[in-house]
Amino acid sequence: MVPHLITALTGPINELEQRILDSMPAIERWFRLEWMEHTPPFYTSVDIRNAGFKLAPVDTNLYPGGWNNLTKEMLPLAVQAAMAAIEKICPEARNLLIIPENHTRNTFYLANVVQLQRIFNMAGLNVRVGSISPEIKKSTLIELPNGDSVTLEPVVRNKGRLGLKNFDPCTILLNNDLSAGAPGILEDIHEQYLLPPLHAGWSVRRKSTHFKNYEEVAKRFGKMLGIDPWLINPMYSQCDGVDFAEDKGMDKLQTTVDALLTKVRRKYKEYGINEKPFVIVKANNGTYGMGIMTVRDAKELDAVNRKTKMAVIKDGQPVNDLIIQEGVLTQERVHEAVAEPVVYMMDRYVVGGFYRMHAERGVDENLNAPGASFVPLAFEHSTHMPQPGVRPGVSAPNRFYMYGVVARLAMLAASYELEATNPDAEVYD
Repeated sequence: MVPHLITALTGPINELEQRILDSMPAIERWFRLEWMEHTPPFYTSVDIRNAGFKLAPVDTNLYPGGWNNLTKEMLPLAVQAAMAAIEKICPEARNLLIIPENHTRNTFYLANVVQLQRIFNMAGLNVRVGSISPEIKKSTLIELPNGDSVTLEPVVRNKGRLGLKNFDPCTILLNNDLSAGAPGILEDIHEQYLLPPLHAGWSVRRKSTHFKNYEEVAKRFGKMLGIDPWLINPMYSQCDGVDFAEDKGMDKLQTTVDALLTKVRRKYKEYGINEKPFVIVKANNGTYGMGIMTVRDAKELDAVNRKTKMAVIKDGQPVNDLIIQEGVLTQERVHEAVAEPVVYMMDRYVVGGFYRMHAERGVDENLNAPGASFVPLAFEHSTHMPQPGVRPGVSAPNRFYMYGVVARLAMLAASYELEATNPDAEVYD
């Protein structure tokens, strides 16, 4: 399934694509040197928006779900990457325990767990799924609509180790983003590898910290390529102390939104872009497409009433701390629906991805919302290798290589971020 790439876009994105293709050896060497200094997150997914004049990550998830959207052709890449990741962390690993989210009734999510189980199984591990949900009191088999099934078993804590009855894993893979905080059962585990670490959860992580690190990565990468980092970096601001339910801090939010819109307008003018700038206001932590709104003018915030969906996000967490992010339009279309690529990585490797598309959403709206559907990226035809000599904007593999480069920049930023927030980091005076 090759998406409709808008080839008429001969603006900066095609120039950027050309620059990236011409610089491929330098780019790959740059990443190699970075990974000698930094550890990639265990697995990552990155939402990317392609505006035609700008290509930027808008969200980076360190507990990616949606593995079931990858095609069978992408599985060998994921299995190889899983082998590399496990070999680095625990070469003698035999047993792996996956701890999923507590949505035991969401069959779409559980299909993702089955796919992860399949990937690590094929990487040579015994894999079982242990639930920390209070609903799972005994081994529970759940049949999925696609014919697969998954067995959820209650997690058992024995002194410093976590496992299942008669199953002692050396590695625990979290597929639970800990929005409501890390439950006690997961704390103080020192004898096993817990991946990703607890400080990668949304109770600790902040999007503004991630994008601050991404800004630094984009600047260095931009300098190497000789491009304006803005072409791959969404500008952002942070605003805390906002209470939508009590109508507090709205003036501060309006001022912040207005200042960022002014900066975006300036950039649009510099590049001769005739689009109306917008910003995305969203919770500074958390995911699931909750607590997000598109704002084109700061005055629009006057109309945000107390009943707004912004007041709470996943697990009923109240929203007080916000990130205001430069909105990036999406020029990608699949079957006439607005679409954005989501790139999946394990260890430092791009293993595949898909298009998230939404028929009812506009080019300036969040697509991660009920009603979204997914179409696998055409990675299987390209195996990520660009086609040299093909005109920019014409070849899908070239475009996907470029998506992979931007996604890896976001993953590198996440690695900086995890190092900086690691509570157990060694400090050298």
